[in-house]
Amino acid sequence: MEKQKSSSGEEQRSVDRGLLHTWKGYSCSVTPQKVLLSRPVLQAALGYKHGVLLVEGGQVYSFGELPWKQTAGTTSPDPILEAGLSGQKVVGVAAGGFHSGAVTEDGGVHMWGDNAHGQCGLSGLATVPNPTPVAVVDHPSDPASLGLQTQVKILELACGEQHTLALSARHEVWSWGTGPQLGLPGTGTSTTSSTHAATPPLTPTWRPQKVEHLAGRHVLQVACGAFHSLALVRCPISHPPPDKCGQCHQLLYTMTDKEDHVIISDNHRCPLLVETGKPAGEGEGEGECGADDNHHTTDDRRRSEGSPAGGKGGLLGQQQHQRQQEVKSSPSMPLLSSSTTQHGHSSPPRPPSSLSTHSTSNASSCVDAAAAATAGVGSPAQDEVTSSGSETTDAVPLPPPQDSEHPEQPQQVQESSSGSRPEGGATAGAAAVLLQGQGPGTGSGSGPGAKNSPYPDEQAVKDYLKKLSDHSIADQATAKSPPLAQRSQVDAIADVFTPDEPQPLSSTSSLPSSSTSSIPSSMLMPAGAGGPGGPVGAALNSLVASCASVVGERVASTCEALSLRKVMSYYYQPTSSSSAASVASDSSANSTSSAPPGLVAAGGAGTQGDTAPDEALLNLEESIQKSCSLGDVRRQEEGEAQSRRLSLPGLLSQGRYAVQLLATSYGGMLSPRLLRRYSRSRVKAALLDAVLVADDDNLLPSLQTEVWSWGRGQEGQLGHGDLQSGSQPMCIKCLSNKEVLRIAAGAHHSVAITAQSQCYSWGSNSSGQLGHMETPSTIPRLAKLSEGIRVWDVGAGQQHTLLLADGDCFQPILYYSGQQVKEGAGQTSQESSGGYTQQPVLLPFCMNIGYVSSVCAGGQVCAALADKNVMGFIASLHELAAAERKCYCKLTSIKTQVLQPLLNADNLSTTLGPASTALLQTLIGRFNGVCQLTGQSAASLTALVRHLKDCKGMILLEHTHLFTDTYTEYSSALGDYLVMGGFQALAKPCQDVFGKGCEVVFKLVDSTDDTVPLPDLLLSLLHQPIKHLQEYTRMLLKLATCYEVDSADYQRLQEGCSRFESLVLHLKRKRKEADYTLHFWRSFPGKMTDSLRKPSRRLVCESSNKALTLQNAGRFSVNWFILFNDALVHAQGMAPYKNLFSTHHVFPLSSLWVDPISEEATGLNGLKLTTPEESFTLLTSSPMEKSKWLRSINQAVEQALSGGGAETSSLTSGVGPKADPPISRTASYTFYKEGRMKEATYEGRWLAGKPHGRGVVKWPDGRVYTGTFKNGLEDGFGEYILPSKNANKSDHYQGNWKEGKMHGFGTYRYATGEVYEGCFQDNMRHGHGMLRSGKLNSSSPSVFIGQWHADRKCGYGVLDDITRGEKYMGQWQDDLRHGNGVIVTQFGLYYEGGFSNNKMMGSGVLLSEDDTSFEGEFSEDWTLSGKGTLNMPNGDYIEGSFSGVWGSGLKISGSFYKPNLFDSDKDKKHTPRLGRLVVGAEDKWLGVFEEYWAKLGCHAADQGETSKAWDNIAVALSTNRQLHRDSPELRRSLSRSQHKALEGLEIIPQHTGPVTMEIYDNIRRYLIKACDTALHPLGRLLESLVGVYRMTYVGVGANRRLLPQAVSEIKSYLKRLFGIVRFLFPDLPDEGCVIPETADETTEAHLEVPRRVVSSSALLLPVLLPRLYPPLFTLYALDKEKEDDAYWECVSRLNKQSDQALLVFLGVNQKFWPASTANQGENQEVASSPKDGCFAAAVETLQQISTTFTPADKLQVIQQTFEEITQEVLALLKESFLWSMDDLFPVFLYVVLRARIRNLGSEVSLIEDLMDPCVMHGEHGIMFTTLKACYYQIQQERIT
Repeated sequence: MEKQKSSSGEEQRSVDRGLLHTWKGYSCSVTPQKVLLSRPVLQAALGYKHGVLLVEGGQVYSFGELPWKQTAGTTSPDPILEAGLSGQKVVGVAAGGFHSGAVTEDGGVHMWGDNAHGQCGLSGLATVPNPTPVAVVDHPSDPASLGLQTQVKILELACGEQHTLALSARHEVWSWGTGPQLGLPGTGTSTTSSTHAATPPLTPTWRPQKVEHLAGRHVLQVACGAFHSLALVRCPISHPPPDKCGQCHQLLYTMTDKEDHVIISDNHRCPLLVETGKPAGEGEGEGECGADDNHHTTDDRRRSEGSPAGGKGGLLGQQQHQRQQEVKSSPSMPLLSSSTTQHGHSSPPRPPSSLSTHSTSNASSCVDAAAAATAGVGSPAQDEVTSSGSETTDAVPLPPPQDSEHPEQPQQVQESSSGSRPEGGATAGAAAVLLQGQGPGTGSGSGPGAKNSPYPDEQAVKDYLKKLSDHSIADQATAKSPPLAQRSQVDAIADVFTPDEPQPLSSTSSLPSSSTSSIPSSMLMPAGAGGPGGPVGAALNSLVASCASVVGERVASTCEALSLRKVMSYYYQPTSSSSAASVASDSSANSTSSAPPGLVAAGGAGTQGDTAPDEALLNLEESIQKSCSLGDVRRQEEGEAQSRRLSLPGLLSQGRYAVQLLATSYGGMLSPRLLRRYSRSRVKAALLDAVLVADDDNLLPSLQTEVWSWGRGQEGQLGHGDLQSGSQPMCIKCLSNKEVLRIAAGAHHSVAITAQSQCYSWGSNSSGQLGHMETPSTIPRLAKLSEGIRVWDVGAGQQHTLLLADGDCFQPILYYSGQQVKEGAGQTSQESSGGYTQQPVLLPFCMNIGYVSSVCAGGQVCAALADKNVMGFIASLHELAAAERKCYCKLTSIKTQVLQPLLNADNLSTTLGPASTALLQTLIGRFNGVCQLTGQSAASLTALVRHLKDCKGMILLEHTHLFTDTYTEYSSALGDYLVMGGFQALAKPCQDVFGKGCEVVFKLVDSTDDTVPLPDLLLSLLHQPIKHLQEYTRMLLKLATCYEVDSADYQRLQEGCSRFESLVLHLKRKRKEADYTLHFWRSFPGKMTDSLRKPSRRLVCESSNKALTLQNAGRFSVNWFILFNDALVHAQGMAPYKNLFSTHHVFPLSSLWVDPISEEATGLNGLKLTTPEESFTLLTSSPMEKSKWLRSINQAVEQALSGGGAETSSLTSGVGPKADPPISRTASYTFYKEGRMKEATYEGRWLAGKPHGRGVVKWPDGRVYTGTFKNGLEDGFGEYILPSKNANKSDHYQGNWKEGKMHGFGTYRYATGEVYEGCFQDNMRHGHGMLRSGKLNSSSPSVFIGQWHADRKCGYGVLDDITRGEKYMGQWQDDLRHGNGVIVTQFGLYYEGGFSNNKMMGSGVLLSEDDTSFEGEFSEDWTLSGKGTLNMPNGDYIEGSFSGVWGSGLKISGSFYKPNLFDSDKDKKHTPRLGRLVVGAEDKWLGVFEEYWAKLGCHAADQGETSKAWDNIAVALSTNRQLHRDSPELRRSLSRSQHKALEGLEIIPQHTGPVTMEIYDNIRRYLIKACDTALHPLGRLLESLVGVYRMTYVGVGANRRLLPQAVSEIKSYLKRLFGIVRFLFPDLPDEGCVIPETADETTEAHLEVPRRVVSSSALLLPVLLPRLYPPLFTLYALDKEKEDDAYWECVSRLNKQSDQALLVFLGVNQKFWPASTANQGENQEVASSPKDGCFAAAVETLQQISTTFTPADKLQVIQQTFEEITQEVLALLKESFLWSMDDLFPVFLYVVLRARIRNLGSEVSLIEDLMDPCVMHGEHGIMFTTLKACYYQIQQERIT
């Protein structure tokens, strides 16, 4: 309490907080003793005769009897400090029977006290006198981490008599000590007859061990009794059931696919499930594992303990295993065997013989629950605790009988599904005794153990049986027609928001008592058809198991499936079978003698074959209908459920699905009641699950919890409905849905506190410590407390329980239940026990000790921690927590008593209609969310009061947004239901469910006025959560007054108070809007109500008072304007007609713009309204009305745009900020007027009534446009989809738009498979583009790339016709080839010439692959017609007239010429000159460059402003980058280098003055980056040029005669690109000009400054040529093929020579030979000479010429080769020299030969064609000439 107001300072506050009071008993004379300490007590823990205290500062004190201390006095009434904990800050303490523990701030554990059983976790010590650290170490299971240990941080400790539990920070449980209460495998159970006896002979567990069965679960709290343990576990998230074994990880269910069916098997047996420590011989008959991950061998071992049969192998074990296999058909199916005897010294004695003389009626009635347990079935849905009216479900604690006919038969144990307890214990035994009516003579007689019987005399047994009978009859009478008002509180809570429980079947549950023991055997093994090997019984059992397996749940886990098996087995009972008779003799013995006549006919005679099946069924059906004295069916199922416990929590029953699957084929075999039950529609089941508001550790505490228990259960303290012990933790199913928040364990009883402030208790009740009269209670039951008492803390001692609760006032009160302690005058060291309480009694002194925050109990002592009310803070905190708990209880009552019955009403949907029912479901779901949040808030506040007592951890302040969101959603749902008139419609279903008086509703509303209409009552009832918000505001303000105004806590409380106050006002406005709207709808005229009335629509204002009229309206027209929170409605009509408003139109507010009209210009008080399709003017009566309507419309539009349309404040309220909605907004609108957009829906950005920005338009015919808009039209980048009429495919366009039309670059994919990628204009292909055509866009379509005009090919273009194997490169006009062009074919034909109307026409040149050529006239494709010259490859030629198709025979009229032998080769050749009739390189691809100049803002080349061009480049860059950000596909298309290049392109190179080398380098680097990305216009241009070049010269275009055109085209690219660069950089010098290097100041004046020549090749070829190199070099290789072959042949031959021989052959001067080669020349005796040893570095360098692209790079390689040669020669001669060509040429020729460059002729030609002219006559030129000379020299070499 930071800076909390206090007059006495910090010391005084310490005295007022943490006051500890202790006392014993509950008499009026008891006076609590105050424990005096200097510091406030934070926590107290009590053992049997000692206690431990934790005070502020982390110190620990002990008091009481401390025999483990090594001091003289072992008893200390005053607290003594535990010095062993000095230096440690303790945060938690715990006390067991005779030992204590403490948890430090760092998670360490310290233990001290008695350690005889290892409960202190320290081996070798009988006692631990002082706190000693105990290491809790986790050993990882990972083999890789073997040997590593991790210290476990502990949060909480709990101590029992012989064990200790620890809760870790990971919410796992660790234990150490002795006994099954550890929850560890192999700990066993005690065989001692008394639970209070000494230590059982079990081995202690000294080292802390993890409770593996709880691993993976989120444990919230642990508690220890004397010999049992409890754990509060947060419910896990529901997952489908496991499909693999938890131990061996094998599949639990296997499916085998047969020809006509599928077999599903669950016969899984785990090979790893073998526990150590079993007695010898144990496990032969127990080696099975169930069909889940728990297996429960612990239960199997537990069953066998104390029984000789269970511990033996041999015959008894085999018999038991065999009998289990006979009864149980699969491991996942429970045993439904009858009760049999058990032998051994541990068997309890039989009751007195008078039991057999008890009346048959009482015996029959008392067996209802006990006999049900014999059947071994139960439903999880019904496994809940009932109120005091259901005591008959308790298991009868009577010993089992002994079957005299089978004296040697071992005990048969019943199994259930995972975690189920055996059902053949005392409960089943009691049922068998009552059924058989055996006397004491048939039992084992009386023995020493008789003293332990809970019923020591005959009268006790009679009283108990009579009580069971009375309750059974009362329950039956109540079950016939139970009024809702009489339902107990527990039943109501048990049913809260759970699906409608399936009623158990009446076939077996309603049978007379004597039949219940005989029928189960015949169920599983009907004779004949249904025996163990019979088809019907086995098939049905397997079918049920398979169906449940298919839906993912085990049959044994569901009540419905087991009941289904009963019905099937019953309806298919055999007519005769000896096996059935034998089983019946095993199970029921003499039961048939006392059975009713109807049952004898069905079960007895029918078994023997004396009665026909139909007669047996009829008699049994009659007996079922007549057996009304046995109680309701549900009671039996509850009894069965109590005798069974499952370890897997929350298994949902899937029986309904099993029935649906079986009903199709076995409908005639199923009970009609069962079919009706499961065929009923479940519309209301959708909202039955709890709504989790916040179930996170960091937010709010969880309400979905479970209670798990393990240890000794002889007193029923485990809560599973039996008295058995177990070392395996099991979930107490009764408490799974009770929202338990706190648990406590006494010596032999257990207590749980729920979020509804209810107290459940179970276990030993010898002194009334349970708070009710059930003795004992094996299942949790409610303590009997007065109405309105809400328990929120509990302490459990040895034989008493202490409760801390809320009463009428907010100061807590104390209740005590249990043993009274009398203190005599002379008694000092011990107290004598007196009486005990019948129910919890109020302790009168509780109001005098202050505000109690927590309680604890131990031994016979009670303790309470209290605080004094300092400045009202403590009282306010308690008041807030009490109010929250009270509110949650109230909301829970509303939910269970009103909402749940309404949802379960069968005719609810029919009465309300689907729409109203859906709204009601939403409302109840939101109500459930508010209820859940309130419960979590109450739990958090309770914990705050118990521990912190400060406002810092208050969730109202920490998580205010949760409350705001939850209550806002609930208020909206409530308003929606109110507006739609839901409460008026709900009145009738309420009267049908609750009666006409509806007393339940009146009681919950606390209304005594009978005149209040029922709809108003229902509204008031559901409005109560919102009323509770005012309590938050009041209490937070009250808490704030307890702090200084300048403190941080005061500010936080004030801020929280303001938030909740704003929320309250906001919800009040919403309620007022809903009421206003509801009143409007009630008075609304006409038929427009149905079309306009919507749940979320609220009225803002309307013009019925003539305050708003339409300008230029007709004389008789009537206009009515209604402003809602989401739309403006304009209703129109004519005045004379009765129905005034015949038409209306709705204008959504999101697409409505309003502007005031200037009064000065027009003199009118008007408003101009703009919608997407029309505009109109509204006139108001006064300026005040004008501003009023303007403000209302603007506010409504603003809130509609912000998504808060339902939160609009009404006009009359006059509240809400004045806000003008944005003129640009995002909205959706459907056009309705005629035009291009009719019935189209647009969703996107708007500007002043028109689409503007990004949006989507969808037409009804399937057309969709997604992209940008401008002034209502498509403009910018967008995608358009146009469905095709005759195919299921659509046309798809993606590209640029302008003024509603496709304009600019885009890609159009046609439904036919064609794809066009290029420029558009006015929705037509216009400009440069590429069209791919072919069937369904095949892998090799025909492709055209070139110029388009008005959707037609026009200009230069290239057509690659795959079908004909031709490629055309030339001019087009109107989609036809027209003008000069070139055709090449895949067969090597080449034609260049004229075309007309798509045909070769006019002059042309035709060449074939073998160099045969024709030059002349053509009239058709490949058709010669007219004069021409035909040239042969050998030089012969023919001149004359030709006609015919080339390749098909020609008609010639002319002269043949044979060249003279003496003519030169030049005169012999008459090959025509190519290139004269082709399209010039400058005329190609004009559209590509025109598109680029247009992007720069120029109408033509070099016609524009440079600054504007740069601006356009910047816009294009930003636009393209935004497109790539928005599109993941485009974003992935960019490489990492392109992303980096984009970053550098944002800076434009700028300069002033002449261009220097530095500026020139900056320009060059910028061009490289710009050309590297297609997002830059220059990069896009380069990409287009590369595309058209490859399209032209790849594939069929790879013809050697196209090489000159390819080279010319590259040179043309360079020229035009250089023009663009000079336009962008005007100061760059022209081609061939010189740029001086930057001269240093130190450069002398007479020295020449180095210069660089500007050339397009040097600037642009490094960017362009690498992209064009593959097709270009291919043409060079084809053109130089013959020369290169000759060159390569010579290279191959010469390279076979050795270095010396080659040097000699080439005439290399010997002084240039390397030393090794020269020596070899002198020594003629060397056998062989090495190769490739001379000038190796120069050879390797020259080989790199093939890895470069540009001529400049290739020349650089040549230069480096010469340098390498020179360096090697200089090293050899060791003197400077100058090369002469005579010396250099042979050496260089040697290097060229050794380099073995395959296509050297192609390399030489490429360099020669594209090298920079400025270097032609320099050093590089000389070196290149040398290389060229070497190439030609090699071709001419001859080897002799």
